[in-house]
Order: sequence, then structure tokens, then C-alpha cells
Amino acid sequence: MRYVVLDTNCLIQILPSKSRYHKIWTDFLDEKYILCVSNEILTEYEEILSKHASTEVATNIVEAIARHPKVYYCESRYRFRLLHDIDKDDDKFVDCAIASNADYIVTEDSHFKHLKDIPFPSLVVLSLDEFYSSLE
Repeated sequence: MRYVVLDTNCLIQILPSKSRYHKIWTDFLDEKYILCVSNEILTEYEEILSKHASTEVATNIVEAIARHPKVYYCESRYRFRLLHDIDKDDDKFVDCAIASNADYIVTEDSHFKHLKDIPFPSLVVLSLDEFYSSLE
């Protein structure tokens, strides 16, 4: 089973049923991979989703994620600050990926490309297209 950290920009894209990436969401619901989250990540999910939908919808989605059996909660005890100089808001995803030993960080954010230049810890960053292809 793969452990995945999903950046908020990707969550927004996989939720609509008409999205070409909606299979990523349904595969999560069907327990085909484990979603790694922290309280910080869930808070950001809800905050950003509420800008794209109603607060009630955002809360329901985050609760569905939080209660799902294939969610791995992982609070990092250490702040690695690997993206701090580029975009400190993205550090929470990196910290969660390291602490949970995630297989992938899935993002469309170009800031994460910087992680490929860091030899340790080794993190695999996939785009939505790459992750989508890996599910087939």
C-alpha cells in the first residue's frame, strides 16, 4: 500500500466529479492508497476548500478525510524547513512526508522541485498526471 501526501492544490483538482483526476479521489475512498495528513494539513485543506465551496462542504470533505480508515495521521516532531526559504507554507507537507515515510508527495506546485536537489532525506515528488498514471 502506498503512502501519499497530497498538496492542497491537488485536493482541489481531484474532488469535482467532472475532473479528469477524480479517479484519484475515488481510489482514496476505495482504500487503494493511504493518505498521510497532519492537523496542519487538514486545517489548510478546510481553509482553502472553503474559498472554493461553502464552509459546510469544506468541513464535510475534511471530516470525510479525517474519518477515513486509510488516513495516516502523522505529526512531525521536527521542522525540517526544506522549503522555508521558498514557500514556508509548503513545509508542512514535506515534514509530514518525512515523518510518515511517504512514498510520494503529489503536487502541482513548482516549489517542490527544489526537493530533487536535496540528497537527504530522499523525497519523491509526483505531479497529478504522474500519480494518476501510477494508479492505473
